[in-house]
Amino acid sequence: MFDNLTGRLQDIFKKLRGKGKLSEKDIEEVLREIRQALLEADVHYKVVKNLLNNVKEKALQEDVLKSVTPAEQIIRILYYELTEILGKERAGVNFGPKKPGIIFLVGLQGSGKTTTAAKLAYKFSQEQKKVALVGADTFRPAAVKQLQVLGEKIKAPVYATGSNAEEIIEGAIKFGKERLVDALIVDTTGRLHIDEEMMEELIKLNNKFSPSEILLVVDGMTGQDAVNIAEKFNERIPITGIILTKLDGDARGGAALSIRAVTGKPIKFIGVGEKISDLEYFYPDRLASRILGMGDMSSLVEKIEQNIEIEKMAQMEEKLRKSKFDFEDFYIQLKEIKKVGTFEQILDMLPGVPKNKIDPNLGEKEIKKFLAIIESMTMEERRDPSIINGSRRLRIAKGSGTSVQDVNRLLKQYFQTLEIIKQLNKGKKSVFPFLR
Repeated sequence: MFDNLTGRLQDIFKKLRGKGKLSEKDIEEVLREIRQALLEADVHYKVVKNLLNNVKEKALQEDVLKSVTPAEQIIRILYYELTEILGKERAGVNFGPKKPGIIFLVGLQGSGKTTTAAKLAYKFSQEQKKVALVGADTFRPAAVKQLQVLGEKIKAPVYATGSNAEEIIEGAIKFGKERLVDALIVDTTGRLHIDEEMMEELIKLNNKFSPSEILLVVDGMTGQDAVNIAEKFNERIPITGIILTKLDGDARGGAALSIRAVTGKPIKFIGVGEKISDLEYFYPDRLASRILGMGDMSSLVEKIEQNIEIEKMAQMEEKLRKSKFDFEDFYIQLKEIKKVGTFEQILDMLPGVPKNKIDPNLGEKEIKKFLAIIESMTMEERRDPSIINGSRRLRIAKGSGTSVQDVNRLLKQYFQTLEIIKQLNKGKKSVFPFLR
């Protein structure tokens, strides 16, 4: 996410850290480089202009010019200004005063609207909300079928009975009342391009049903096109928020940095992967932190708490304290890490990692190899890795479809982990801080 922009900014900050006190000329040069980086990231030029004017005003203050840590001061100012542009705080979801609440998802075909409807339903169900999906996109033939398949996958009811969108939504409201549903997530009509027929239908549906939320789904990878689409929708219907999809594949970040400033509407959710659980609430401060290469430890801890079985990890910590950590435990640890997300997603949340200089596929491939190698070991070898000699390594490599070098690398990783555990035990620190 935003690898190109983050990489450029980190390079700029690295040069800044080599300086002592900053002059006004130094600040002008830094701002020129930041401007270029933001424009190359497809950030709207008006947003860039306003952002840098605010940064410049604060950077030219005496406490920054005389600071002994000018890079940190500039980063701090930029962080607060980015957070301001992105919306300051997380925007909540309005379910409305009556049940079922009605949430419209609007957007063009290809933005991920139908998939996002299911992801949103899954997210709400995880928060103990009872939701139903409504297939009101009668224009795209496969839309209802796709929604039904997704609904079955997440065990959410799908209502799609009726000859047109109005009939379907009316029926869905009755269905929702009977089932005591908290919210209906309505997948509305879509087109490849904005046209009058689509807009007229959405205006009509909004006037008739007065949804508590109209969330616009836009493809984050389309940059300025996403911003233009959001502007056009916002001119015709009262959208209440935005869902940016495919941000995991967006190396530039222009849409995320521009769309709220241009439309005045908050980003409420971001899509960060293909899995049904890969939809996150949008936190402006956390995204600003990621963009500046400062990581996002809050989101990482949340993912760990949601995906890793705390009881299992607590049992493992007890084994680690007693130095009884073997390959059975190492295998469980690798499996649990995979639950948190891809290697790239985890890297994206870690501070100070030069993501543009690391191939994220290496991490994924390594974990798969390590799992295969452990699966090829005998139970005796898993429980006592010290017995794995040359002939055993050769057999394990052949059995797992890897090389002896791969087996050696895993063993090295395992013994290094043991050393770290010993150091942590000496300092009596928790191996898994989120268990505290």
